[in-house]
Amino acid sequence: MPKLYDTAAPRKAANLSVNSDLLNKTRALNINLSATLERALKEELAKREATQWVEENRSAIKNYNEFVEQHGCFGDEFREF
Repeated sequence: MPKLYDTAAPRKAANLSVNSDLLNKTRALNINLSATLERALKEELAKREATQWVEENRSAIKNYNEFVEQHGCFGDEFREF
C-alpha cells in the first residue's frame, strides 16, 4: 500500500482562520494546534482517498462479486467452515 503522504516533507507555515472562542479554549488547554490539524488532515485525506478508490474500482468490485456469486470463490471446495 503506498504511503498516504511524505511524513519527512518539510513543514510549511499556513495562514488559517479559526473561531476565536475555539482557539482561546484550545490554547487554554495547551492543545498543540499544528499536531491536531495534521492529525485531522491525515484522517480526512485517508477517508477521501478510500472513497475515491472505491469509486474508481466500483465496476471491478461489482464484476468480481457477480463472478463469485455465479462461480463461487477459488478454493471453496477445500473450505471446512
